Amino acid sequence: MKRTLLFAALALPLAAAAQTKWDMATAYADTEFQTRNVRLFAEDLKKLSGGKLDITVHSAGSLIKNPEIKRSLQTGLVPAAEFFMSNLGPENPLFEMDAIPFLAVTYAEARHLWNVTRAPITDLFSKQGIRLLYSVPWPSQAFYTKDPVKSIADLKGKKMRTYNAQTARLATLMGTIPTTVQAPEIPQAFSTGIIDTMFTSGQTGVSTRSWEYTKFYYDTGAWLPKNGVFANEGAFRKLPADVQKAMLDAAKTAEDRGWKMSEEQNVEAPKVLGKNGLRLDPMTPQFLGELRKIGDTMLTDWLEKAKDDGRKVIAEYRKHVPAAR
Repeated sequence: MKRTLLFAALALPLAAAAQTKWDMATAYADTEFQTRNVRLFAEDLKKLSGGKLDITVHSAGSLIKNPEIKRSLQTGLVPAAEFFMSNLGPENPLFEMDAIPFLAVTYAEARHLWNVTRAPITDLFSKQGIRLLYSVPWPSQAFYTKDPVKSIADLKGKKMRTYNAQTARLATLMGTIPTTVQAPEIPQAFSTGIIDTMFTSGQTGVSTRSWEYTKFYYDTGAWLPKNGVFANEGAFRKLPADVQKAMLDAAKTAEDRGWKMSEEQNVEAPKVLGKNGLRLDPMTPQFLGELRKIGDTMLTDWLEKAKDDGRKVIAEYRKHVPAAR
């Protein structure tokens, strides 16, 4: 009996040593479906790895602030992270392809776009020592305003919340003033007059209680930009082969689940906004037409930046989604 207890006591430190613990940084709150999906990914991975890898998810920028997350992952400060991929447009135009207005406006089109860009984007991250695990789109992007909007003229001169180079470009072409504000800071930015309007998903509108500071919601159906979940390549390669496989399997499940969650939020979030008092007015033909022209301009601008790489992926994408639809 004593010998059995002795062996059991010696086995405990060995079992503990066999488990690897990772920290994962994300800028998004626990109320966001993206964060819920990340936590489910961590749970799945722990089960599939037999407890060999345990990831602690640090949400809402509690571990690392949003602008520093990607660099912290690349340098190995954290082994895993989630961030908004189109924010990296200044590094390479391919990263922001899913933020070109009206290029991919449905989930089916967004899938085609991701299918033709996954390989080149994965290669770009790989060269930076980052492994792309999975990617999930945000729901359709919409304008939130305090006053009714019938055309772009109603927004000229307003301070518009932007979150990357593409939305800043959109704001400039609309004649609004681009103002960078991180999602958790949106309510305060409205209340203090830093911004007058914003362009974001219905889900973010719900999580930031947009009905408390805006009155109108205009769903543009313009694009479905994606988050990515990543691992530091060096940290990934240090994992045993069976744990690496478990991570890739959990990632595939998370991507499939995340796309379904996003589609569900695309339907449910506007309902929540409406129940809480926001007016879900349709866009006027004039407003929609003006935005589509801006989308054409932004695509032309993007192709000039992306050059041959951009033309190649657009040509492949157009095999599935024609320009006129």
